[in-house]
Amino acid sequence: MIQEQPNNPLHGITLEKIITELQGAYGWDGLGQKLNINCLKNNPSINSCLKFFRKTPWARTKIENLYLAYKKQ
Repeated sequence: MIQEQPNNPLHGITLEKIITELQGAYGWDGLGQKLNINCLKNNPSINSCLKFFRKTPWARTKIENLYLAYKKQ
């Protein structure tokens, strides 16, 4: 059962949507500059980034924080 999370601004937003939206806004080069993470710099793709961010909590936190900052603009 999915619980309501009224205080979670990322509730209901998939990691794929986050990556896709940020990539559309900044491009791979821009994302690689904003977040110094190899999966964004070396032969990036949505699938390779999804795999990395799902396995790497610190990196996922970074991209989620970038997404929240992007949405506040």
